[in-house]
Order: sequence, then structure tokens, then C-alpha cells
Amino acid sequence: MVNTVKKKIDGNDLLLNGAPWKGILRFALPVFLGLLLQQLYNTADTIIVGNFESEDAMSAVGATAVLTMAFLAFANGFSAGAGVIIAQLFGAKKDSELRRNACTAIFLMVSMGVICTGIALAINRLMLKYVLNTPTDLLEMSVVYFRVYALGLVFQFGYNVVAAVLRGVGDSRATMYFLLIAAIINVVLDIVFVAVLHLGVLGAALATDISQAGCCVAAVIYMVKKYPIFRWKVKELTFEWKLAWNTLKMGFPMALQQFIVAIGFVFLQRAVNGYEKFMTASFTVAMRVESYIQLPASSLQITQATYTGQNLGADNIGRVTKGAKQTFFMSEVVTLILSTVVLVLAAQITTLFNLTEEATAYCITHLRTTAILLPLLAAYFPILGLFQGADNGFKATIVATTALFVRVVTTYTLCYLPFMGYRIIWWNTAFGWGAGLILTWSMYFHGGWKKKWLNKLTKETGVEQGDANNV
Repeated sequence: MVNTVKKKIDGNDLLLNGAPWKGILRFALPVFLGLLLQQLYNTADTIIVGNFESEDAMSAVGATAVLTMAFLAFANGFSAGAGVIIAQLFGAKKDSELRRNACTAIFLMVSMGVICTGIALAINRLMLKYVLNTPTDLLEMSVVYFRVYALGLVFQFGYNVVAAVLRGVGDSRATMYFLLIAAIINVVLDIVFVAVLHLGVLGAALATDISQAGCCVAAVIYMVKKYPIFRWKVKELTFEWKLAWNTLKMGFPMALQQFIVAIGFVFLQRAVNGYEKFMTASFTVAMRVESYIQLPASSLQITQATYTGQNLGADNIGRVTKGAKQTFFMSEVVTLILSTVVLVLAAQITTLFNLTEEATAYCITHLRTTAILLPLLAAYFPILGLFQGADNGFKATIVATTALFVRVVTTYTLCYLPFMGYRIIWWNTAFGWGAGLILTWSMYFHGGWKKKWLNKLTKETGVEQGDANNV
């Protein structure tokens, strides 16, 4: 069986050989398309509810976005931690450990999904009413949407960990197929539940849950059928606390980073809700569109984490720094192109969501400002993936904390300036992303993220390694 497994797994070493930028680009493209599909089925709720129900219903769905971000921070973060461990073991060709870690990670994440569902059902009204300050006429619809949505969290946790394991062994294309299934199911069910049956926000939430379940089931079936190493017999389905603890340690900085982003958006959403409903509707749409033009940087961050983990596992330290620089240029070029498109077509994009005249005016200005500023984010976001893949996830957490702190502080202080006022809702990114850019590249050039791996290589070879940035 060992030979079969090795043949299957070794066929996915795309990131370990050849020109770094080619492997990164080929790996990142399916990741990008998968994230795009994920955004499409998220946007489907907004567009269909906005067009077939009301702007209030659309705003109610948008008002829950911060809570969904908070719970998905744990799903994405701890799953990413498991993925990095799998990538490092894959690079080091430790198949037996890889197999045991994958089994433990899946059990761990599904259990966390069940727990998070219970927590979400218990606290959602309190959070929406008192923490997020959701407008009174939107509150009941927001509560209904989020309670039903929370029932599907276990499937999101399950899908995320399976997708992370597959990316760890070099398979990024499969996740695109899973999300295509989810997107199709979600759009069809949104139309049936919202446009035909008029179930409103309840229908949108049900469509999301069912599509997530389909995505999770498809991912598990694919993983078992495609890779013999993941075909566990019943007696092999074990949960090892030591391996689970390693996954939690690896994933904690990534989960914390995303959770901090979610908490930061709690304060931003509260500031938005402090203005009239038109601003809440505008912000909901602007955040949806912004998530699209962030996709190149996000997909390259995910790719960079896997690329770094695999190559450090294989002791290819110099290849990591070379790949990081090439990833930076790819991120900037693609983001500049997408930002230009949004800058020119902001008005046309906004019309898709059937906003009122007041909300449309806010949204167009918001989108154009974001399009101008987004290259700041694209210049440092992929490097956070490098920190994560190198077991330096806390560096990414520090950057995320700093960027969100700056955004929140400027939102609540600069709003009192006569020339700024409500405009700080979209201009806060200039300060936050600027701070993140400076901090990230300072950490990268300092080279501290490499010390563990240089010391490891020195012990293995008996030769003192040179400067971290010249290896």
C-alpha cells in the first residue's frame, strides 16, 4: 500500500519543482475560481433577496455578516492550520504522520462545528441587538436569517478542513469543483425559496445551509475516492489528542487573525448602523463587491501558505523567498486590473442590487474609493500566507490586529472632522491597509520568520547557513 500511496501523493508536487511563479500561478488559479464561486453564492443571497423581497430584507442579511465572519474565522483558521501541517508533512514525505494528522483534524473540526452551532444559536439575538446595534426594523429578520444559517455551520467546518487537507497535498483544483456544486445549488434554491415561494430571509438561509451540506459531502467523497492514503478503515478512525493539540497550536494564530478581523468589523458595522438605513444597505453591497476584488490577494495568500509549508518541509528555504517576491508582483498586477474595472463600472455594478437612490449614491463613492486603495492590501496580504506556512502565524495576527485597530480608531475619531464625516466609513481602509503594508514588509525583511528553518537546516547539514534573505 505504501508504494500506491506514494505514487498518488507524489503526483501533486506542483509547488516543489519548476519556476516558482508558474507553480504558484497554476495552484492559485483553482483557488481563485473556488473563492469566486464561494462569493457568487454569497452574493446570490444579496441580489435575489434585494430584488424579490426588499432593501430591508437585503440589509437584514448583510447585518449578520459580521457574526458569520466570527464563526468562520474558527472554521477557516484552524482548518488552515491543519493544512499547513499536512503541507509540511507532504514536503517531508512523512506519509504515515500525514494520514494520522488528517484523520484527527477532521474529527476535531467537525466537533468544533457542532459546538459553534450551539453558541451561535444562544447568543445571536444579544449580539445583533446590543453589540451590533442592528436597526429595530431589521432585527427580527436578521435573527431569523442567522439562526437558520447557524444550523449549517457543521458543514462549513467539515468542508473547510477537507479542503485544507487536499490543498496540503497539492490539490487545489478539487476545491473549485466542490464550490461549483455549492454555488449552483445555492442559486437554484435561492430562486425557488425566495423568488417563487417567497420565504424571504428564511429561504436564503435554508439555501445556504443545503448548498454547504452538498459541498461538504462532495468533498469527503472526492477525498476518499481520489487518495488511497485517506481511505481509513473503521478501526483506523482515531482521534489523537497530541495531534489535535498541534493542529490547534498551528491554527490558533490564523483563527485569531480572522477572529480579530471579525471583531474589528463588529465596530465598523456598529458605526455604519449609526447612520440611516441607506448606509447599512450601501455598506452591505460595497462589502460584497470588495470581497470580489480582494480574491486575487486572498487566493495568493492561501497558495503562499501551502507553497511555503511544502518547501520548508523539503528544506527548500531559498525557493520560499524567491516565490514570495514573485507572488507580490502577481498580486499587484491582477488587483490593479480589477480595481480599474470597478473604478470605471461602479455605477453599473451597483444597479445589480436594486438599491434606493440614496444608498446607490453612497455605494458608488464607496466602491470607487476602495478600488483606488485596494493595491495597498494586495501588496502585503500574500506575504501573510508565507508567515503562516513558516509557523509564524502570530506575525500575520499582529498585522491583522494593527490594521483593524487603525481602521476602527480612525472611523470613530476622524468622523468628527468637517471634511470627513460619514466618508470615513470607506476611507478608513487607507489608514488600516497602509499600516498593514508597512508592518508586513518590515517583518519580512527582518527575516525572523526564517530562523527556525535555518537552524534546522544547519543541524541537518552541519554547515552554518548564510543571511536569511540570501539563502
